[in-house]
Amino acid sequence: MIDVTALEAQGWQKSGDGKAIEKTFKFANFPQAFGFMTQAAIHAEKMNHHPEWFNVYNRVEVRLTTHDSDGLSELDVKLAQAMEKIIA
Repeated sequence: MIDVTALEAQGWQKSGDGKAIEKTFKFANFPQAFGFMTQAAIHAEKMNHHPEWFNVYNRVEVRLTTHDSDGLSELDVKLAQAMEKIIA
């Protein structure tokens, strides 16, 4: 079982099916949202672990899951932590 307690304190939530963690990030404008996605994409590519995400203007909705294990893995936690460092 993957512990996501620290991430929940940062606004991440387990999905209804328990197979993912999700969070919506809101930024001041589109360039900031896109900049976040660009930085997160670099981390994701280095990890070979890519998010499911959706962007409209200043909002980025993120869902992290590991398809190979049909649920959460440490890779999801590490990518979520990297995303949190980007916005810090």
